[in-house]
Order: sequence, then structure tokens, then C-alpha cells
Amino acid sequence: MSSDKPAALVIGAGIAGIQAALDIADAGFQVYLVEREPSVGGRMSQLDKTFPTLDCSSCILTPKMVDVGQHPRIELMTYSEVEQVEGEAGAFHVTVRKKPRYVIEDRCRGCGDCAEACRMHGRVIDTFNQGLNKRAAPYVPFPQAVPLIYTIDPTACLYLTLGHCGKTFKCKDACPSDAIDFEQQAQLIDLEVATVIVATGFDLIDPHVKPEFGYGVYPNVMTGLEFERLSSASGPTAGKILLDGKEPQEVVFIHCVGSRDPHSGVPYCSRICCMYTAKHAHLVRDRLPNARITVFYIDMRAFGKGYEEFYDRVKRERVIYRRGEPSEVFKRGDKLVVRAEDTLLQRTVEVETDLVVLATAVVPRADAGDVAGLLGLERSPDGFFQEAHPKHRPVDSNREGVFLAGCCQGPKDIPDTVAQAKAAAASAMVILADAARAGA
Repeated sequence: MSSDKPAALVIGAGIAGIQAALDIADAGFQVYLVEREPSVGGRMSQLDKTFPTLDCSSCILTPKMVDVGQHPRIELMTYSEVEQVEGEAGAFHVTVRKKPRYVIEDRCRGCGDCAEACRMHGRVIDTFNQGLNKRAAPYVPFPQAVPLIYTIDPTACLYLTLGHCGKTFKCKDACPSDAIDFEQQAQLIDLEVATVIVATGFDLIDPHVKPEFGYGVYPNVMTGLEFERLSSASGPTAGKILLDGKEPQEVVFIHCVGSRDPHSGVPYCSRICCMYTAKHAHLVRDRLPNARITVFYIDMRAFGKGYEEFYDRVKRERVIYRRGEPSEVFKRGDKLVVRAEDTLLQRTVEVETDLVVLATAVVPRADAGDVAGLLGLERSPDGFFQEAHPKHRPVDSNREGVFLAGCCQGPKDIPDTVAQAKAAAASAMVILADAARAGA
């Protein structure tokens, strides 16, 4: 694919990639926005509220998602991955692999009839909801997905995995627009671009690296992201905080699970955990007015605009903050017990609870090494992509013409992510403008 005007490639369509793509397209340049998942939105699409203002995450993100889906100068390439990048600033040749959805995109109406008819309906783990519910093999990640096109999960579909699905294809028969196509193959698409922005996001540490907290052993020990889906109005319980159909009366939050811990390989602060835990504590107080809420912390880091005020507000909402690092979580009768050393009281304490929520560390994506090799990027000792200089070139990578945006460069909150995305877009537009002048 080529265009008369120079184009930009943005890899990753979370809030960073979306913002960068919109800024470049609004300036008049062509953008190819590549996202490996079936929908844009990234991690932010999994959130309910955002700190410190408690704005609805979807209310901020969804209009931007719609904009990138409809913008005349943005070509949205979802369920696709960049396979090769060659060339130099001003003249990159890129190969993108578009994975088969097994659904003809132009025909799909997003009605969901195929999912309802699927023999695997209600049997496939819903990764978007962090495994808190189940879906079918044909799916959209969430109701506001962009594009609103179903994808058949090749690891869950009986036909694609076993070669048969009963005597008839129930999903294919149910589709009113005959959009199911099991013969689809992957496509390789060639792009010519002048600049690249990497906005591939982050992962969260696997809580199993901290076995003392009982994650995976006790079902009422969950991560902050799992709690996010549990408390979200668009989540599997419609925002009701329920465990086995019951509301927990005692909730404990544990900070720095993996963060600032050389034993887990994450010696740095993940920056967002203090504040999203404060937000979660507020949500519990809002939904469960009589619950007893305890937060165990090492240090509080309310670094952003309005963050300290939000922290103070949460403390006034009868949330107990105890300075101390828990050593273990164990079961006693019907309750979980969190044992910790309270470093202010200088004694060991035990807090009984119905629910434990772990604030897990932000870590580089599992495929960060592959992306670094693909693009020729350097990584800092923490595993994130290395900027050219932290002070005067904070969005430049070591490769000219390739820029970094969002949490792929290091942990950051949404405002800092958007700011860095806009800076990366501005830097990319310098190259695009030079390429346009050279081609005039």
C-alpha cells in the first residue's frame, strides 16, 4: 500500500496509539494504526473509573475509539501484527500480517447471533473480563468494540481445533448475512511509511511470583485489574461487588505486589498502584457502605495533579491505611487472614477479611524483546524500551524516525501517557513534513 503523501505507522491502539494517530491524521497525514487485538482501546478499555476525578473511562475513551475508526486519514488494521520493518527515517518499508477473523468484515453486522448459536457458548474463558466469566468462540472483546466485528477464536472453535463441529456449523447457519468464512487465510500487507510510533503498552506481573499471598489458591484473592472488571458496570456482575453471590463485608488491599521488590525482578515503582488502589477503596465504600476497608502500603506516592487531595478524600471515607508490608495470606475458618508488620506500631498484626485485592506491578509486555528485535530498539535494564535521552529526547528511540509513546517506555498514568503520545506525534510530524517537502 502506498500514498502520495508520506504516512506514519502507529503500532498499538491503546490510548497512547489512538491519541498519536488522531494528532497526526488531524494534521493532514495518512496513518496506519496496527493493533494485534480485534478491537482498539487497550488496557484503558478495561477500566471503570479513572483517578482522581472518577470520570468514566469509557466516556473518555469511546469517542476517541470511534474517531480513529471513522477518520478518513486513518487506516485501522486490527487483529494484525507488524512482521518486518526495513529502511530508515523517511523511507520505512513495513510488512503487516493480518490474521484471519474467519468472519467477512464487510458483511458482519455485529449482531452476535453467531455467538449465541455457538456450541462453545459460555465455555470459553473471557480474557477481557480477566476470566471472571465465559463467552463463545465467536466474540467481540466488549460491547463498545471498534470495529464492532466478530472474531472466531481459533483456539476455542471446535472446527478450527478439531476439524469438526457436529453435523452442521451452528454459527454459520445462524449468521443472517452469511459472514462466517472458515477458509480465510492470513494476509501480508506492505506499507511505505516515513516514521513509526511504538505504543505497545504493558503487562501486569503474574501474582504467582508472590505465592505468600495465595493468588490462585484462594478464589477471593484477586488482582487490581480483576477487581476493576468486577466493579465495572460493563463487567460480568454489572458493577456489583459479589463473591459467590455475596457482598464482602471486609476488604483488604495490598500495595506493591511485585513492585520495588528485587526478588520478583521489579525493583522500580510502578507509579499507578497507590492511586488505583485508592480509587478501588473508594468504589468499595461507594458500593458497600458498611464494609471494613484496610489498605496495607509501604509508602504512599500521590505524585500527580489532584492525587494527594484524592488520597486525603479516601482516608476520610473510613478507609484504614496501615503502613506495613504483608508477609502472608492464609485461611482461618471462613475468613482469609492477612498477616503483616505494622511499621508504625512496630508489631505484627492480623486482619481478617473476605476479599484481598493485589496491586500488581507494571512490567514490560511479554513480547517486548520480539518488538525490540523487529525495530532495532534498545531496552533499559528494567526491560522497557529505552528513550534516547530522559531529559531532552524523552520520546525518541535509539533508531532515528522511531518514537515511543505510553507505557512501553515505562510505567505512567493516563495523563502522562496522553502527553507523551502527543509529543511523539509532534516529533513524528517533523519527519513527515520533511518527507512531504522532499517529495514536492
